Amino acid sequence: MSKISILILSLITYLLTACSTIPTTPRNTENLCAIFKQKHNWYNASNATYKKWGVPVPVQMAIMHQESHFVADAAPPSGFFSWLGFGGSTAYGYPQAKDETWDDYQRKSGNSSAQRDKFSDACDFIGWYSQISYKKLGIAKTDARNLYLAYHEGHGGFRKESYNQKPWLLQISNTVAQRAQQFERQLGACGLR
Repeated sequence: MSKISILILSLITYLLTACSTIPTTPRNTENLCAIFKQKHNWYNASNATYKKWGVPVPVQMAIMHQESHFVADAAPPSGFFSWLGFGGSTAYGYPQAKDETWDDYQRKSGNSSAQRDKFSDACDFIGWYSQISYKKLGIAKTDARNLYLAYHEGHGGFRKESYNQKPWLLQISNTVAQRAQQFERQLGACGLR
């Protein structure tokens, strides 16, 4: 076989493989059983976080659903000024964690090679952050609403109740709590408890 034939065959193989990969985002992001059926290792990752940090799987998944809708490389929309380096957020990945917070997590959790676009690391991050919210702020690990408010506003912002100035955020936190309850019911129904 000539070098050109090998190159063409390699290119065709690459293109066929690239086109047939499973999408990273689950097809049905509203049903926890469907998510775990499609993404078998996600249940194991979120359950490992539950065992390590005590944050229930439905709470983790409700927060992640709100932050990224389970898109591995999610990032906030970038406008003209963020393109120039002004005012853009560094939030990224499944947990939409900002650079500074992620760096803090990597240092303090011992997970220095963690990546925001890796699902198991994102679960661990949410568990770690919620554990701090529990210790610093007394938020129960089952309280998806207040864990989300602390997650969004930061621990200092939560303590100052900055969320009370943001009616839209209060509505979103209620949605996160409702989704956690929905995910809890679904998880029980699909026999993964």
